[in-house]
Amino acid sequence: MDTKKAFGLALKTVRVAKMLTQEDFGIVSSRTYISSLERGLKSITLDKLNELASVLNIHPLTLMTLSYLCLNKENDATTLIKQVISELEEIRNTH
Repeated sequence: MDTKKAFGLALKTVRVAKMLTQEDFGIVSSRTYISSLERGLKSITLDKLNELASVLNIHPLTLMTLSYLCLNKENDATTLIKQVISELEEIRNTH
């Protein structure tokens, strides 16, 4: 699975869990665009990620984390989050 497909799966998973339709994103995107994202046909920008996350009422990192969990099924959320925290601390400590 590539990153676009993983993001699409994550987006659809959260959308369905939140009981939203593709049309519910009409204030930020067209149904066609949401469908294209969910099918892994398009890449998302950071601005659009923020807009979609606001409609989903989640943090954008939640959607990205789920995307990477879909991409690598061997990872679990705790391990992935610990890796991110460790990397952020390392970066902060170098400044």
